[in-house]
Amino acid sequence: MPKQKSQPKRNSIRIVHSLPGRARLIVDGLCKYSDEARIETSVSECAGVKFARVNRYAKSIIVEYSGSLDDIISHVSSIALPTKQGSTPDKSGIYKAAVAMGISPLLSSDLAKTALGLYAASANLKEGFEELKSEGITSKVLESMAVGVSLARKDYLAANSTNLMLNLGEYMEESAVHKSDDLIKELAKPSIEDVWVEEIKDGKKTLSKIKTKDVKEGDIVVVGAGESIGVDGYIVEGSASVNQVSMTGEAEPVAKMRGDRVISGTVVEEGRIKIWAENVGSDTATARIKEYIQASLNEKSSVGLKASRLADKLVPVTLSLAGLSYLLKRDMQSVASVLQADYSCALKLATPVAFKSSISKAGRGGILVKGAKALEALAAVDTFVFDKTGTLTHGKLSVVKVHSFKEGLSENELLNLTASAEEHYFHPVAEAIVDAAHKIGFKHIHHDEVEFIVAHGVKTQMHGKEVIIGSRHFLEDDEGISFAGHEAIISSSLEAGYTLLYIGYGGDLAGMIAMRDTMRQNAKQTLERLRALGVKELVMLTGDIRQKAEQVAKELGIDKVYAECLPTDKAKVIDELRNSGRNVAFIGDGINDAPSLSKANVGISMHKGADIAKATADVSLLKDDIASVADIKELSIKTMALINANFKATVGINSAILGAATLGFLNPIATAVLHNGTTIWLLLNSIKGVKFGK
Repeated sequence: MPKQKSQPKRNSIRIVHSLPGRARLIVDGLCKYSDEARIETSVSECAGVKFARVNRYAKSIIVEYSGSLDDIISHVSSIALPTKQGSTPDKSGIYKAAVAMGISPLLSSDLAKTALGLYAASANLKEGFEELKSEGITSKVLESMAVGVSLARKDYLAANSTNLMLNLGEYMEESAVHKSDDLIKELAKPSIEDVWVEEIKDGKKTLSKIKTKDVKEGDIVVVGAGESIGVDGYIVEGSASVNQVSMTGEAEPVAKMRGDRVISGTVVEEGRIKIWAENVGSDTATARIKEYIQASLNEKSSVGLKASRLADKLVPVTLSLAGLSYLLKRDMQSVASVLQADYSCALKLATPVAFKSSISKAGRGGILVKGAKALEALAAVDTFVFDKTGTLTHGKLSVVKVHSFKEGLSENELLNLTASAEEHYFHPVAEAIVDAAHKIGFKHIHHDEVEFIVAHGVKTQMHGKEVIIGSRHFLEDDEGISFAGHEAIISSSLEAGYTLLYIGYGGDLAGMIAMRDTMRQNAKQTLERLRALGVKELVMLTGDIRQKAEQVAKELGIDKVYAECLPTDKAKVIDELRNSGRNVAFIGDGINDAPSLSKANVGISMHKGADIAKATADVSLLKDDIASVADIKELSIKTMALINANFKATVGINSAILGAATLGFLNPIATAVLHNGTTIWLLLNSIKGVKFGK
């Protein structure tokens, strides 16, 4: 089955002005650091575009075109919005404003003072004028008006000090946002450019150093001590101590050996291993993380969008208060004071910065959250649905009992025979068999080439006899092997909830191997934490028989269990819960879990889950610990609490500043200091974020 790619992030676009053959588009993803030239080139590549001009400050793109505007909008929504490399907040405005403020009192001519003030404030005045043309009255327009009014009144101290505070505040705001973006980008580790690949030339094994992007699925990649792993795959030879802190947050190195899975971006501290490459290039864990990080940087949550809309709606309120202030005081100074204060900066910036800070902390703790919307939705989840295998259980089978039905064939011999045929495969059943064989002293039995029959089992020849290993359907129905005389022991094993593997040898049923999956030790504790965090209902889905499923549910304290589920039943359960008004999180790890992960309000994929499950999920666990589910739920609740507290503080403090300025209690300088100081405090509070983990 081909691997499913996650859908690329699309840019949010709206049309603000349109004439035949010309349109102005507002693109939310544009910012002060956007690379205008590269974006204009990308837009111009669309068929029908005659001319494109990008204004990163106004977040607008003007296009002149012939043909369909809808096609152009679709193209613009899908293109990348690159930023200039190494862009950092600009300090030049601060320097200009400070020089103007220091020199202006030394000048005797009002004309010279005005000219100096206009020069120092030119960037703010220009941005205000651009926004007035493209978006109407905004907070930037109000700030420009405040400086303009003070210059017109020849209050140069107010004009220059206000301009200084505006530039200082903007620099601090941009630095805060820039820092929050850097926190997340730390998760995107540098690409591993080269790897060593084992090749066979002239009948001899040799090592060749090739570019990581040239590695193909199935290649054998060799990694030694001190080297980074550049692919996702399984160890086929050797053992090593692997440092996974960059990907899972686990500080202690993990012992890895044959059959264990390793992921790109981790480092071999000791040992040497050969890896069968499963995921290469853009499909590796590090590549997917970079993709998710890029999307999360600009994604806006619904609460963030509400804050932005509210900020825009409150701009006319500020303008009205400025008019009221003039009527009350008949003084343009009070008007300039009111124009200094608005809700926009703190409301629009504090929320996304808080989300980014939490996403960064989650990443360091081994939990990948794919954007602010996922974190916001998780805070509202009241029902958690767990697919049992691989989530509440380890998803790793272990051999419980070996039953030999063939005279002269001991249990250990049967296990060795089975392991010899299965050791070339990495599915859970094969790994359980090989692990059990190693514990009793595995001795490989020579055999012919193994034939793998998908969803059935394997076939080979040993000692001139045919060996068939797999399901009952495969042996009995497809290969005609009789199960007569063994029904009682098979039935009792199935009732006990064991997974059974049958072995045919020389045309007879030689025996069977019973396996089971063990419960995670901290599964019950995790469910108790979720309930303490306000989760109303815990649900379990499983293909087990009802009797066994209900025993597990009772042991873990689960409210509702759906047993004997087919893969298609899981998504139906999610639909039923959502239709009943529940906010649902689904936790799964298999290929057949992808539909359920996408249907739930929040999908959470386990660390060892299938790639398609990880691509579909909103949250991916980078370490194999069910406790991470409760950790990220707790973080989401704390994050929303911080955002709500910031929102109330923004509205309350800025309302008080506006009221005082309207009544003439604050001059423009005092208003600028209080307003910008409040905004910076809220931003720093958002960057600090909430406590996560132990």
